[in-house]
Amino acid sequence: MIMNEVTRRQAIGLMGAAAVGLGTKTALGSTTAATGRYTQSVCQWCYRDIPLRDFFKQVSDLGLTAVDLLQPDEWAIAQEFGLTCSLGYADAGNISDGLNDPANHDGIVRGMEQNIPKAAAEGVPQVVVFFGNRRQLTDAEGIDNCVAALERVAPIAESENVTITVELLNSKVNHPDYHGDRTPFGVEVIKRVGSPRVKLLYDIYHMQIMEGDVIRTIRDNHQYISHYHTAGVPGRHELDDNQELNWPAICRAIVETGYEGYLAHEFMPTRDPMTSLREAVELCTV
Repeated sequence: MIMNEVTRRQAIGLMGAAAVGLGTKTALGSTTAATGRYTQSVCQWCYRDIPLRDFFKQVSDLGLTAVDLLQPDEWAIAQEFGLTCSLGYADAGNISDGLNDPANHDGIVRGMEQNIPKAAAEGVPQVVVFFGNRRQLTDAEGIDNCVAALERVAPIAESENVTITVELLNSKVNHPDYHGDRTPFGVEVIKRVGSPRVKLLYDIYHMQIMEGDVIRTIRDNHQYISHYHTAGVPGRHELDDNQELNWPAICRAIVETGYEGYLAHEFMPTRDPMTSLREAVELCTV
């Protein structure tokens, strides 16, 4: 049977709603979503035109239970709406000034010393840090420097049961000169640190741009990954039929590794934001 686009979308929506429990009302009247084997989240910065409390309310009403990439002073506000910060900032460097430069190490360590205990106290399971821009460093130098910094903060993370998550980003489109732009680079850093509380953020959007072969990469390296991000390629928009990734297949592959952490949506919506988010949650439910 051949379905037109409207019928196809309606069918997908009905199947997704059945899978995640969308449309079930709690006593408070909010929609709930049991988001499958892992927990789905959403990155707040993609919705920054929505006032923060309004955004948290809409996310909670949608049935999600977590929001990604919040500052420490926003963690408690999210909690007011029944939301966990699934991945928090720790005031530890930034995308361009990260772990690969020893000049940044003391500042990164101070941020971690201050905010990892706060994360533990407020139920934030992970904090993010970045590899930094290359600035003519070789891969060997960058790896050595990243390992040295992470070895200083790993004991803090281990003592507080909070995971330090280092993000892989593309250097082709969004972050020119970023050093951690390939999975093998990040995996080598994580292997050498050797801590169960230091892992990678595998951003599917960024790594599709840089290397493709997403499903095989996840299967081969899942033990070094503690967090996933989504967005459509090209454009970093909705997970729809205007982009090239097969999200149901990718999400099944993630589940097949035994992953039970967070998958956070980090696309920039071009249509009604909450409708786009709801569609993404349905599509990625396994």
